[in-house]
Amino acid sequence: MARLTMDVAAEGLRLAQPFRIAGYLFERFDVVVVTLRDGHHTGRGEGGGVYYLGDDVPHMLAELERSREVIEAGPDRDTLRTLMPPGGARNAVDCALWDLEAARCGMPVWQLAGLPPPRALRTTFTLGANEPALMAEAAALCTQAQAIKIKLTGDLPLDLARVAAIRAARPEVWLGVDGNQGYQAADLDDLVAGLLLQRVALLEQPLARGREAELQHYRSPIPIAGDESILTLADVPGAVGRFDVVNIKLDKCGGLTEALLMADEARRLGLGVMVGNMGGSSLAMGPGFVLGQRCDIVDLDGPTFLANDRSPAVDYVHGNVWAPGTVWGGGVLA
Repeated sequence: MARLTMDVAAEGLRLAQPFRIAGYLFERFDVVVVTLRDGHHTGRGEGGGVYYLGDDVPHMLAELERSREVIEAGPDRDTLRTLMPPGGARNAVDCALWDLEAARCGMPVWQLAGLPPPRALRTTFTLGANEPALMAEAAALCTQAQAIKIKLTGDLPLDLARVAAIRAARPEVWLGVDGNQGYQAADLDDLVAGLLLQRVALLEQPLARGREAELQHYRSPIPIAGDESILTLADVPGAVGRFDVVNIKLDKCGGLTEALLMADEARRLGLGVMVGNMGGSSLAMGPGFVLGQRCDIVDLDGPTFLANDRSPAVDYVHGNVWAPGTVWGGGVLA
């Protein structure tokens, strides 16, 4: 690859309203945007980092400056995986490299990745933790949603009340819940029993990262997804026997290149595959949309939390997400 120039911008994406999960309250998504130029073509990528690993904007900016020389030397995407650690900074660079290659080749990223033409994807719409009645009201107002993901806080009675209220408000939708590491192993039987009553289809990351072994012999009638426990390709084999589904996020693993490898490995090992996001604008959802073509469960609702998204933007219609090529990726079918 020819030598590149890299521009980096830090941005704060303001949320329309605060968003609560177990142990954390978000009021904005802080991201970095990397722009790579070769003198003729341009590629962009957005990284939001991983808040629970300290991978914030200052950390990402420092990592990008530390790696500036090797990035501007124009590595290919596979080489980039050896030059930068996983995280938001590498994600932004990796996605910019995909976008740049698509521009150079006049070929959309999905085609470069060897995928069939993309389809619109049913995405979950996430409800932040709040009082049950308020969450039920929000679910009722989200009329286009075919799938809803509920953020839990680790308070078992309150969490089950939240789920029951939302199920009563939306009896027809697919429901998943995200524990965000808020539970103890001793709580699982009661939690799962309560979720079964409400026809919950997915339980995401109930236990803290580092306590995966406590799931080794636990058999849940509801599939359990690993999120914080599974960051990169190296973590996928350890999911077997502990999780049923791997939640792949580009900010965790360091970009679309590694994410596609993770999806392949998860399939090989008999695991389900989910694409998630750490929040962000439509620019960050574009690469996730490509990965989502390989996934069983799609959670690409990050821009719906923003007071103002980028333009052009991904489209949300009838509970589905669609990312035109004008958003990212050089020519995804419009």
